Amino acid sequence: MIKVCILDYGSGNVKSVYNMVRYLGYNVNISNEKSAIRSASHIILPGVGSFGAAMEKIKSKIPLPVLESEIINTKKPLLGICVGMQVLAENGHEHGDHKGLGWITGSVEKLEVNELPLPHIGWNDVILKKDSILFNDLGDINDFYFVHSYSLKTKQANVLSETNYEINFCSSVQKENIYGVQFHPEKSQRAGQKLIQNFLNV
Repeated sequence: MIKVCILDYGSGNVKSVYNMVRYLGYNVNISNEKSAIRSASHIILPGVGSFGAAMEKIKSKIPLPVLESEIINTKKPLLGICVGMQVLAENGHEHGDHKGLGWITGSVEKLEVNELPLPHIGWNDVILKKDSILFNDLGDINDFYFVHSYSLKTKQANVLSETNYEINFCSSVQKENIYGVQFHPEKSQRAGQKLIQNFLNV
């Protein structure tokens, strides 16, 4: 049975993600309780704001030893969204140097653009670099909604897709059961619904 736990540390579009999962017909709750994390089949980590601030809140509000055990040892599927994807990295360089969860090799760095404004806001195409269940059956629908100034730099083996904003940056990742998307599926209408549906089919 699919049972979704959305983690809430005070820096994410939690209600929007919750509403989308509910709309798709799944059993879902918003909780940081150890019991909810342990009983969930799928875990979602949303995020908005800066890397360092998000990590401080995560460390203070989420039982990280329990979460890490469920993700790393039990191999439950995890989806990180926007900053929730970025904090999966080893470190981030937004307003100083900050340590991340370290579940995906790499660092989060400012987008290296000269001509275009930051943050990168709005709809943009996602260019698939490899097959993944996350993007199954999307057909010609490949644009998603972005709001960010920083992106994850990681090993190419982890990169599912790239997006161009003057430069190509990593817009989604996967390492075993750990998935991350830089864009906001909860704001991406049909494409976002399908992506969430695909994640819950993992």
